[in-house]
Amino acid sequence: MFEEEARPRPIQRFVPAPLQDWAETELRAYIADLQAEIARAEAAIAARSNQRATADAFFRPPPAG
Repeated sequence: MFEEEARPRPIQRFVPAPLQDWAETELRAYIADLQAEIARAEAAIAARSNQRATADAFFRPPPAG
């Protein structure tokens, strides 16, 4: 079997921005940016889930019949 090469994963944690001095339009733009980033992360999760499901289906033994 091939071993997957270990890749270092950068750890990025969300650091909330200081919002007290922001104007309403800046806050709304910030929310839009965060929503876009959430959608991007959810799409990456869905893609990985689909890849796993495809691999599981491919490697599943055929039903005994």
